[in-house]
Amino acid sequence: MFPPAPGSRVFRQTAGAVGAVALIALGATPVAAEDTAPGLVLDEIAPFDGVKPGSTFAVPASFTNTGSEALGKVWLSYEVSHGLSHTELPSNCLAWKVGGFDEMPVSTKAVCAFDQTVKPGVVYAPENALTVNALDSALYDSVHVVVSAQDNSPGDEASSGPVQGTGPALKLAERPDATPAAPGSAEREDWDAQRVAVTAENTADFQVTGARLKGRVGDTVNLEVKFTNAGPGWMYHGTAGTPATQVLIRMPAGTTVTKNHAYCDKLPSGTYECGTSQAWVDEGYVGTYTFKLRIDKAVPGAKGSVALEAKPRPFDHDKANDTADITLDVDGAGDGSTGGSGSTTSGGGDGSTSTGGTGSTDGTGATDGASSTGGGSTTAGTSTGGSGDSATVSGDLASTGSGATLPVAGAAVAAVGIGAGAVLVVRRRRAAGR
Repeated sequence: MFPPAPGSRVFRQTAGAVGAVALIALGATPVAAEDTAPGLVLDEIAPFDGVKPGSTFAVPASFTNTGSEALGKVWLSYEVSHGLSHTELPSNCLAWKVGGFDEMPVSTKAVCAFDQTVKPGVVYAPENALTVNALDSALYDSVHVVVSAQDNSPGDEASSGPVQGTGPALKLAERPDATPAAPGSAEREDWDAQRVAVTAENTADFQVTGARLKGRVGDTVNLEVKFTNAGPGWMYHGTAGTPATQVLIRMPAGTTVTKNHAYCDKLPSGTYECGTSQAWVDEGYVGTYTFKLRIDKAVPGAKGSVALEAKPRPFDHDKANDTADITLDVDGAGDGSTGGSGSTTSGGGDGSTSTGGTGSTDGTGATDGASSTGGGSTTAGTSTGGSGDSATVSGDLASTGSGATLPVAGAAVAAVGIGAGAVLVVRRRRAAGR
């Protein structure tokens, strides 16, 4: 993550190796060269459980220099995820917004510089622990703490900043009552890090919206269904490249899909499995899935469905909106009529087109946006994608709708983390190639 410490460590190793070869050539036993490189070790930080949205909590961070020489300067950084924010920062700290692209949810990183001597074998900690706010959107969050012998400010991944703290400068203090880390226990040469889980007492309401379709036999109609995170909490799957959830869409009988959505794959059952544009969904996120259906025949009572995948969601207490109907009204059914004028109707369950909030089309057909949420703050969705008009994928994926029941699967909710992956990218490439 961070580059090697500057100095002559590499040179010493090279020179030592050359000297050892020379001594061996002379039949002598080489003496191990003294290693004076720093070795920083963070003390263990316990997870924060049961945090209440709107509250503030302190993040303790103590560390030991396990090297053989004193350090003239160290840096401590605190990176908090989307549901958290920093309180007032000391003047020797800078803050940046980070991420929001390339499978990285938005976070805020504060880097504090301590221009003072850090002696070996002594435990140090800031005089006052930095504090963090739990926002109304907090749910499964994290604080990433790093101690480093080099400046670890963000680079190109920073989307804004830096902003300098306005509080009194913070200093490090010795902790004589604490047990220092043992010499040689450092896993890395000049930095150490811990990602600390923060679990808030909060919920996130995942919900879907169906549609009411109308047309004549032979018509092609537009189908539009939605997935919404009504909040108040945001949700991060924890595995980059994996959708935050899956939405299962079954088409009404008597129809054929002529164009399907880019984030949707057809299952053997004929149901379409649709993911989200990123591994996270902010509070107020709205994802829209669009299809084109050809009405092949009139089937009395034809009805499809849209439903969330059958996986545990302990944060979602409202199950009534996890499923919705897709109804189809065929004009002239039973009067011998074939073909029609090509008029189409699609949208929400009330027969009108549903927009479900504001957002920007991400170039793949899914619309990410924000809408007012019930119990918490209203924050614009941060999922991003390419620019351009809404795109769907067509080809040989047409399927005739059927009355098959939705598949059921069980799995545990993933732990929180921040990283990068490629599963969703592969899906996008597959979809773009159809």
